[in-house]
Amino acid sequence: MKVYYFSEFPYHEYPEEEADKYPSLRLTFPNNLFDPNKANELFKRYFDESQYVDELGYDGIMVNEHHTTPSCMNASCNLTAAVLARITKNVKILLLGNILPIHENPVRLAEEIAMIDVISGGRVISGMVRGTGVETVSTNINPTENRDRFEECHDLLIKTWTTPGPFRWEGKYYNYRVVNPWMVPIQKPHPPVWVPGTASPETAQWAGAHGYTYVAFLTALDVTEELFAIFRESAVENGHTPTKDNFGYLLCCYVAETQEKADEQAKHFMWRMGATTRGPREYMNPVGYRSAAGQAVAVRRTANPLANQSFEELKENYHIVCGTPDTVLEKLEYLHGRLGMEHLIMYGQESKMDHEATMSNIGLFGKEVLPVIKNW
Repeated sequence: MKVYYFSEFPYHEYPEEEADKYPSLRLTFPNNLFDPNKANELFKRYFDESQYVDELGYDGIMVNEHHTTPSCMNASCNLTAAVLARITKNVKILLLGNILPIHENPVRLAEEIAMIDVISGGRVISGMVRGTGVETVSTNINPTENRDRFEECHDLLIKTWTTPGPFRWEGKYYNYRVVNPWMVPIQKPHPPVWVPGTASPETAQWAGAHGYTYVAFLTALDVTEELFAIFRESAVENGHTPTKDNFGYLLCCYVAETQEKADEQAKHFMWRMGATTRGPREYMNPVGYRSAAGQAVAVRRTANPLANQSFEELKENYHIVCGTPDTVLEKLEYLHGRLGMEHLIMYGQESKMDHEATMSNIGLFGKEVLPVIKNW
C-alpha cells in the first residue's frame, strides 16, 4: 500500500471567540482576522514538515485548495505544489486538487500543471475536483453548471496534454481559436488523474468510466464500499479492469508512544470535523449543486454527520485512526482488507497541532508504520 501525507495548511490563529459570531467559518468569516505575518511562519513550518515526509520515504504528499476559509491557506494548490516540486526529491506530488468548474482558462491550468510536472521531474498526480458549494458560490458559478463545467474542463485539459498543437476548441463553456501551449508534461500521455468523492454516485461512475483512481474522503465504510462498487461496475462497462490501484481512502491519523498521547493530539482533527463544516445550506450545498442521487447519499451522511460524532465515535467509525504504531497498524490492516485499496491518504496535521507534535507524528508513522504497510 502507498501512503501520501496530507495537511490542509490550516490557519487556526484567530481568537476562538470570534468563530461563534458568524454562521460559518467559510465564505463570510471576515478576512481581517487573517495575519499575513503569522501565515508566513505557518507556511515555513508546513513546508519543513513536507520535506521531512520526503526524507522518510513516504510515497507522496497531497495538497488541496479551498477558498474563503481559514481551514486551508492554499489559495492555489498549484502554487504550493510548485514549491514542493523544488524542495522535495522523491515524493509524488498529489494535486487533489484543482477545482475545475471555477477555472475560466483551462489551457492556462494545463500549462501550470505541466510546469509543475517538469519542475518535479515527472512526479505530479493531477487530481481533479468539483469543489465544495462554497467555491461555487464564492466564484459566482451557477451551481447547476458545476458538473458540466467540470467535465468540459477535464476534456480540454486531457486534449491539451495529449494532442500536438495548434488546434481549435469550441465547447459550451470554453472557446479557443488556438490551443498550443509550449509547456507540456514530462509524463506521457499525461500525468495520472485521480478523483475524490464523498457522496456523489455520478462522480464514482464517471471516474470508473475513465479508469482513473478514485479516493473516498472521510466517508463511512459502508458508503465507501457502495461508491467503490459503483466505480467497479462503471469501469468494467467501459472496458477497464479495476485493480487496487484504482482505489484510495483518506482518514485522519496520529501515531504516538501511548494511546493517551495519540488521543490528545488527534482531538485537533475535530476542528476539521465540526467547526469548519458548520454553515447554512446555501453555503455548503446551493440548490442545483447536487443531483437527486447525490443528495440521497449525502442525506445518509447527514443522519450522523461528522460534526455530531464524539471523539470516540469518530475513532470507532475509522474517520480518526490514532494510537501506538501497533494499534494503528491493526486498524489500517483491517481497512486495507475490507476496502481493498492501494492508496492511503494519511491526514496527519490539523488545527492547532503544533510543529513538534506534527513532526513526531510524521516520524513515528514513517519509521514504524510505513515500512510495514508498504508490503501489503
